[in-house]
This record gives sequence, C-alpha cells and structure tokens, in this order.
Amino acid sequence: MKKLLILIFSIATVYTTNAQVHFGIKAGYNHTNFIYSGSGIGNIGSRTDFNAGIFASIPLSKYFFLQPELIYSGQGIGYTDSIPESIYNNYLNVPVLIKYQHQSGLFVESGTQIGFLLSSQLKTASMSYDSKTSTESADFSWVFGLGYKIPVVNLGIDLRYNLGLTNIAKTNYYSGTAKNAVFQFDLFYQFKVL
Repeated sequence: MKKLLILIFSIATVYTTNAQVHFGIKAGYNHTNFIYSGSGIGNIGSRTDFNAGIFASIPLSKYFFLQPELIYSGQGIGYTDSIPESIYNNYLNVPVLIKYQHQSGLFVESGTQIGFLLSSQLKTASMSYDSKTSTESADFSWVFGLGYKIPVVNLGIDLRYNLGLTNIAKTNYYSGTAKNAVFQFDLFYQFKVL
C-alpha cells in the first residue's frame, strides 16, 4: 500500500510541473452506520451528521485526475437497547482518489482513505461518556463515488460510499467487529489556483 501511494504521488509530482492544479472546498451530509458482527451492542441504527473539507484535483491525463482531500467527518451509530444511545465518532479523513471525469462533467472516483479518530462519545439522553479508548485511532476505508461538475461555474455534486476495512472496535469493549459504513452527499466548488 505504501509503495502504491509513493508511486501515485511521484507521478502526480511529475505531472503537476506542467499541469494546472485545481483546489476546492466541499461540505455535505453523512448517513452513517456500522457493519457489525457480534453481540453486546444492542439494536444498531444509523445516524446523520456532516462532513466538510478541502481537496486538490491534479491532472494525470485529459480525463484522469488524482484527488487528495482533507475532510472532517462526523460518523457513528444510533441504537436502542433498554436506553436510547448514540455513538459519535469524529474523524479527520484523508482520501486519495483516482477520478475519471468525462468532458460532459460526469465523473466516477475510487481510492483509499485513512481516517484519524479525533473524538468518540457515547451519548444518552442524560449523559455523555468519552469512548475514545474503546475505539481504534485509525480507520482504513475504500471509497466509491460518482458525481457531476458544472463546467462553466465549477460547482458540483458528489455522492460517495465509504466502506470500512478496519475493525474499529477494541476487543475490551465490544464482543464483535464494527466497521464504518458511510454514505456522503456533498456540494463542492472548485477553483483554479496554479
């Protein structure tokens, strides 16, 4: 994995010497859940939150782009057992995607993502507990996405699914495995800097 990322960044560096790099901002809606196997966590339900961040779009060819990002992402679950509770996990996600964009503005994208856990809280109606020690500090995901960028105004929409590959549940707390599953709907604005 490290060798692949080094190769991608090396290629990107060569191309960016003569290419126009675009930067942008994005924000949107998260619909989050866990892919959970095991017992002891109750009836799992999804929860909603938001994401926001910045990205760069680096041309690799006429239609292919390398897109590294830095994204804050609110994730977690809501579940009911005897008492309604929710888990709020906040991440700093760093996806590195390869994007194919047609001249019409339609695009598909895919790639890897590492997430760094910023905070984790278990909340009930009356209390809040720090659960960061029960959650792994890093989360690896595979990202699948599609979207549309309006060429004239550089505004666009992006729909993604982040499939968690890492068991984020530490064994001293959960009796099973929990992997993040996040649907994202974003609006973005891309502007030319270089």
